[in-house]
Amino acid sequence: MKRSSIEWIKIIAMTVTVWVVVKACIEFFYVAWGTGTAIGHFSPRWFVLFLLYVLLCAAFIIGVAFALLRPERFEQGTQSFIRMRSRLSFLRWVLVFFVLVFPAWFLQRTMWGIVFDGFYFRAMLWALTIFLVSSFLTRNNLLIEWKSFLASLILTSSVFTIAISLQGVIDYPFSMGWSEGNRMWDYSMMFGRERYGLRPDEDVYVLLDRSRMFVGGLPFLIPTVTIEAVRLWIGLTLILPYFFVGLAAYIVADKNVRIWMLMMLWVFLFLRQGPIHTPLVLAAALTIFAWRKPLWIAIPIIIYAGYYAQLSRFTWMFAPGLWIGMLELAGASLINGKLDRAHWIQAIALGASGVFGGFTLPKLMPLLNIATVPADVTEVTEQIASTGVTSEFVAYAVTDQPLLWYRLLPNPTYETGILLGLVIAVLPIVILLVWLSASQKWTLNLWQKLAIVAPLLAFLVVGLVASTKIGGGGDLHNMDMFLIGMAFTVFIAWVNGGKDVVMKNEMPLWPRLVLIVGLVVPAVTPLSQLRSRNYGDELEILLVLTDNTEKRFLDMLPDTATIDEALIEIQEAATYSKEFGEVLFIDQRQLLTFGYIKDIPFVGEYEKKILMNEALSTNYEYYESFYRDITSQRFSLIVVEPLRTPVKDSTFEFGEENNAWVNWVSIPVLCYYQEVQTYKEVNVMLLIPKPVPDDCSQYIPPRN
Repeated sequence: MKRSSIEWIKIIAMTVTVWVVVKACIEFFYVAWGTGTAIGHFSPRWFVLFLLYVLLCAAFIIGVAFALLRPERFEQGTQSFIRMRSRLSFLRWVLVFFVLVFPAWFLQRTMWGIVFDGFYFRAMLWALTIFLVSSFLTRNNLLIEWKSFLASLILTSSVFTIAISLQGVIDYPFSMGWSEGNRMWDYSMMFGRERYGLRPDEDVYVLLDRSRMFVGGLPFLIPTVTIEAVRLWIGLTLILPYFFVGLAAYIVADKNVRIWMLMMLWVFLFLRQGPIHTPLVLAAALTIFAWRKPLWIAIPIIIYAGYYAQLSRFTWMFAPGLWIGMLELAGASLINGKLDRAHWIQAIALGASGVFGGFTLPKLMPLLNIATVPADVTEVTEQIASTGVTSEFVAYAVTDQPLLWYRLLPNPTYETGILLGLVIAVLPIVILLVWLSASQKWTLNLWQKLAIVAPLLAFLVVGLVASTKIGGGGDLHNMDMFLIGMAFTVFIAWVNGGKDVVMKNEMPLWPRLVLIVGLVVPAVTPLSQLRSRNYGDELEILLVLTDNTEKRFLDMLPDTATIDEALIEIQEAATYSKEFGEVLFIDQRQLLTFGYIKDIPFVGEYEKKILMNEALSTNYEYYESFYRDITSQRFSLIVVEPLRTPVKDSTFEFGEENNAWVNWVSIPVLCYYQEVQTYKEVNVMLLIPKPVPDDCSQYIPPRN
């Protein structure tokens, strides 16, 4: 007898459930095994915990089996729970909050996130959380209804993504990433210059646009702000701006608070797959806020959105103009299948305003003596002003640094590659949008389709090219304009029929499954990354529970004693060395920012990210002064990450970037300076001048 598609889906769902649950039990077994010798290699406590977990997994499989294969009996068995739920009243919301927060807290704020790092255990935990939240949110006589299930997917995915955005909020004084520490120094240079004893007119170049400096630098308005508070603010900038986009859309469209709170969370989930720099997200929020507004309100908003976007990156200058044209044309209601003349006027006027703000206004600012753009943006706009956006200018912008086209495909720097990563991020949404249009649930004429497809294709091409530039290609952040354009397309579809289709459950089974996949995908990576690195004092216990033999495999931050000892010795070395010359912090400048290292005259040149950027651009003019200073041994002490000289190829993560750093920085510096101390645990090397340096001229990169 031929099985129906529903039956096949049930069989597949049951098979996947059994597979995940069994694998989760195996992962738990490997954690518990080796904790003692009372029962095999179990300790008594872990043996009991393992048995309880197995019983829980068995109950879960039985429940899923009944729900899929015997739904009538399953519904009868859940009636007592439904009656109990109806009596909970306000307590139900307390339970929802607790169940939502518990997995993220358990995995990221306790040591158990380090122990239980297996995918299947976490998937099992997520499934249980979705089940509980869905059942508590449902109000009618069903155990779980469609809208509650969708809400639970969005809520749980959002909690994981919010948690991962705040993962680095700790008071660890050293850098937690390649540029994380120095980036905080960047942010401090707008409102915290007094920390370094700089004169108001003293110029220090920062490799950061003024828009990001302003947003990231706000905490430094508080003179006593701590490194933990700044990390909290940085984490919030990875969350709140995305909410502003959803809030602006709420103001424009539907006024159903609950629905648009969920839509705000969806925007956050979708765009955080980039992630996307805050200034462009804020420009997107301004753009969608201007949607459907009278021209006298919308035009100045769009002009500013375009101007604000290009302040950060010249490639963003046309984005708000294209976005608003897309929204106004594709989001308009059709009359007899045609667009009204007023819609064309609105779209053209606002699109032109966005182009004026992003392209023309920056060139007029110098004529008005309004110096509000950073030097790097001024240089670009001056070049545009003199030459226009010519093929020569585009060629220069594209080829200023090498293009690594292989990074579009799976590679060591980005496991999936840009193309596959982008497909994973957007394919479910694209499928749903195409289905809505093809099924006439979302009606578009030819011009509206072109208004969506043309800008998206332009954003796609720009993003793909930018992602191949050396120094990039590690994630989807260069696909920023395209991802925001996709989110705006979803808004357009939502307000033009998509809302009713989704919320009234008017979708066939396969689009519902695609929608579920689209809500699950953004949370998979955050869920797998939830963990703490702040248990350096518990390493011995963690080695037993994780079956590791070496501490380095745990990727843990150092213990308190190691941190304190490193700070004391770096302070002593800097204090001693300043008597013989200048002390240069190429890296770890946040130690000066937050007063971990005190009373050391500040040297603004040769910051780590700037050195790397100029190396990637083979900028010999910039490096002339650097080589002159290290040749003359201007600095009595250099604080930097451990310098290594092996040359790598594309089979290594960021292999080309490593080679640029080795050739332009590591080899020349190590020829004139010698290691005096390396603190491997905190990733710091101290260098002092060689008493008799070698002849290093052969190690200085030649001018092309």
